[in-house]
Amino acid sequence: MSTAHRSHFVYVTFIRTTPQRLWEALTDPEFTRQYWFGIGVESAWTQGAPWTMRRSDGSIDTSGEVLEIDPPRRLVVRWHNEWSAELKAEGPGRCTFDIEPMADAVKLTITHEIERLDSKLIHAVSGGWPLVLSNLKSLLETGEIVVTKL
Repeated sequence: MSTAHRSHFVYVTFIRTTPQRLWEALTDPEFTRQYWFGIGVESAWTQGAPWTMRRSDGSIDTSGEVLEIDPPRRLVVRWHNEWSAELKAEGPGRCTFDIEPMADAVKLTITHEIERLDSKLIHAVSGGWPLVLSNLKSLLETGEIVVTKL
């Protein structure tokens, strides 16, 4: 993606876990529902496979495609918001999950980007990712989430 005409959001966190356990937490629908406010991820987890985030009522929150996959190090998905007409109209973006082992922890870097200046999608995810990732970190480290409702 060209940097001249895009918006992006980067979030980095360190989690006391293993790369494999974090990978499973990011790709297992039952696990994601625990920290992502009832949303489960669905995919065959192969390059080119469809990727979907489904709400507890069965509706699709986000859809896309697995662009790159290298378990348990890197996952890149096309990210197309489905629940907001305004965000959906911006078209698909891209979300990259980079996982790096660090001594007794794992560094998780989320990079969310879209080919659009002043993107409303990036504004929305910049508020959502900190909540989701705080829950993920807490769940992996303590077995409990921090934020129960958006």
